[in-house]
Amino acid sequence: MSILVKKESKVVIQGITGSEGQFHGGQMLDYGTNVVAGVTPGKGGQSTLNDRVPVFNTVEEAVQEKGANTSIIFVPPAFAAEAVIEASCAGIKVVVCITEGVPVHDMVKVKKVVDQNETRLVGPNCPGIITVDECKLGIMPGFITKKGSIGVISKSGTLTYEAIDQLVNVGLGQTTAIGIGGDPIIGTTMKDCLEMFEADPETEGIVMIGEIGGQMEIEAARWAKDNVSKPMVGFIAGQTAPPGRRMGHAGAIVSGGDDTAEAKMRILKESGIGVAESVADIGDLMKTAMENK
Repeated sequence: MSILVKKESKVVIQGITGSEGQFHGGQMLDYGTNVVAGVTPGKGGQSTLNDRVPVFNTVEEAVQEKGANTSIIFVPPAFAAEAVIEASCAGIKVVVCITEGVPVHDMVKVKKVVDQNETRLVGPNCPGIITVDECKLGIMPGFITKKGSIGVISKSGTLTYEAIDQLVNVGLGQTTAIGIGGDPIIGTTMKDCLEMFEADPETEGIVMIGEIGGQMEIEAARWAKDNVSKPMVGFIAGQTAPPGRRMGHAGAIVSGGDDTAEAKMRILKESGIGVAESVADIGDLMKTAMENK
């Protein structure tokens, strides 16, 4: 099992003929992802990636012709919101938007549409999803992963990779790793991911990597306290950030109160989640938690 994507997912790449779509599309195909179509307006009828993928003008055509049900978006910021809306309105059920710099006011419109259409959006400004040995959507390096039983949720792309590496170093593999993005408005929250991992019978433990700013980690931790039966380990990035300083992500701004790293770490501990003081401790903490479950 897995969450959101699997070997049978039929993937369409929006922006497939651009440089990012070409490079990462090729990487996804080489990993074994079932890429059935690409979309670039005006280039329909062509094929790309060594003639392995047909190109269509619209997502709707990709759905009708190839049965696409999952989309990955490599489209510039000015057009990314429109691309998400197009995929959602075409009936795509899972949309992953890698694009960084999507305007917040555009995301307000996107959020309304995807919620109405019951589309699961991951991102924007995220590294994507990988269900190990089945499907890679986005920019995560597949070679660092190992098939196993730990689910990984993260706001940070780089820390996602580091957490995976720490888990593999102690002999723990992953079911699915998902980078949700760090923008102020995103499609899928940490709590959403916890619900899916808790329901997945093959996921036996969960790593959750958050950061300063906002309430998402707190909401997830308080929900987990009463609803998650599996061992959890958490890490909060930005522990040395001063109040008011933005650290990397647009959503990572400390305003004071319980959105500081110290406050979030305290609330995670109060919720029964093992808290790593350093990212280097994630693997050992998870291994211990799994041995003691």
